[in-house]
Amino acid sequence: MESQGPKSLALFLLFINLLMYAIVAAVAGWALNYGIEETPRAASGLSVSARLFPIYYPIGNLATGFFVIFSLISGVVGAATSLTGLQDVTSGSASSLLSAAASSVIAWGLTLLAMGLACKEITIGWRSSSLRTLETLTIILSGTQLLCSGAIHAGVTATGPHYSTGRV
Repeated sequence: MESQGPKSLALFLLFINLLMYAIVAAVAGWALNYGIEETPRAASGLSVSARLFPIYYPIGNLATGFFVIFSLISGVVGAATSLTGLQDVTSGSASSLLSAAASSVIAWGLTLLAMGLACKEITIGWRSSSLRTLETLTIILSGTQLLCSGAIHAGVTATGPHYSTGRV
């Protein structure tokens, strides 16, 4: 990066996102474990059709199962993207920045999917405080990942027209 402004902003956002994605993965992992352990007891009193639903969580509503799974996927992919992005941005070469830009857009897409499920869970209603924390972090992460992708893309354009886009 010729200009150090986008690089320092991207490094800051990547570090913040790494911490937040790690927290999201940890909370989603806990919620998944809790759901696996508590579902047999909680689902025993339900009707047969509700027991056949494979993703039932006693701590939330019907959107909780999907939200927890997609939050876990988003957290793991986002943490991996942030780790590789930190290395790519510090190296500063055009090919590394292009790779960081592509992976940040993928992580942002997965985070948006989890955010949509968080909004659906909020719309449906009752949930525990740990799920509200996970929803809040997911919604915040969708914005900070967008800013991070924008900063990395600004760094790609700051490298100038001398980057190649293929083998030729």
